[in-house]
Amino acid sequence: MALSASFASAQKSSPPASSKPEAQSSRQAKKATTKQRQVRKAAAPARPSLGQRTGLHDVSDPLDLKSSVVLVVDQDTDQVLFSKNPSAVLPIASITKLMTAMVVLEEGLPLDERLTVSREDIDLGKGSGSRLRPGTELSRGEMLHLALMASENRAANALGRNFPGGMPAFVERMNRKAQDLGMHSTRYVEPTGLSSDNRSNAHDLTLLVKAAYSQPLIRELSTSLESSVAVGKRKIQFRNTNGLVRSQQWEIGLQKTGYISEAGRCVVMQAELAGRKLIMVLLDSAGRHARIVDAERLRRWLNHSVPEVTGLLSDLGR
Repeated sequence: MALSASFASAQKSSPPASSKPEAQSSRQAKKATTKQRQVRKAAAPARPSLGQRTGLHDVSDPLDLKSSVVLVVDQDTDQVLFSKNPSAVLPIASITKLMTAMVVLEEGLPLDERLTVSREDIDLGKGSGSRLRPGTELSRGEMLHLALMASENRAANALGRNFPGGMPAFVERMNRKAQDLGMHSTRYVEPTGLSSDNRSNAHDLTLLVKAAYSQPLIRELSTSLESSVAVGKRKIQFRNTNGLVRSQQWEIGLQKTGYISEAGRCVVMQAELAGRKLIMVLLDSAGRHARIVDAERLRRWLNHSVPEVTGLLSDLGR
């Protein structure tokens, strides 16, 4: 917004000398308070995930993965290549947004329609941050892009809120679609994944990934590296939450990450490895980078073992 002449002039003039120490002191106090909050946050013990509380992390596997739930299947044949606690029902965090995207696209809503972020889209429960302030206006397509690529919660909530019939109709459609896909252990209560009541298991999520992969736009938006969107007169850059999309070692056709404390670190992907199209589900990984380390460990194992994997299934605790 352009400055008025009087305001600009006032900005150029120096404040009274007596006010400078007060302003400097105020800034220092704010910095000290911010630093204290950061120290307290870093020192606070991490809350255990549902998987940790129920003992899923006590289950071992041949690759010593930090994710308590893992499932890798061949997309074309449904052959299970790796399995660890595949039936455990856990919170799925922002993996929810894949279903959000499917419901929006299957309804055929215009992607160029302008939607506005409102105070209803602010997360008051988890206190998650967002650069989309109330009043931000973006197209439905841009909201969809940010929800899939950057896991933007306010964008996902706005998509559900602007569905015909509002949020209740949107959530009902999410659950109906899950049942249609055979995801009988899955339940949704909202479109972002911030609620720990959004739950599923690895088997159901392979069905979700396969269905989402059939939508070219979901493939494109979920794997794009970054996007710049106009928010008012500013351009804001968003990046993909999954660093593996930038790796030359990976050929990823679809992906979605997720995290809330109850769910741990999660990721689902469709990727081509060892000459096969695979669907990979990793849930409840302990540690900030553990899901990526686990994915890399699986990639190396698959590249060396997939031709012989049928004979190894019994060793993986299928």
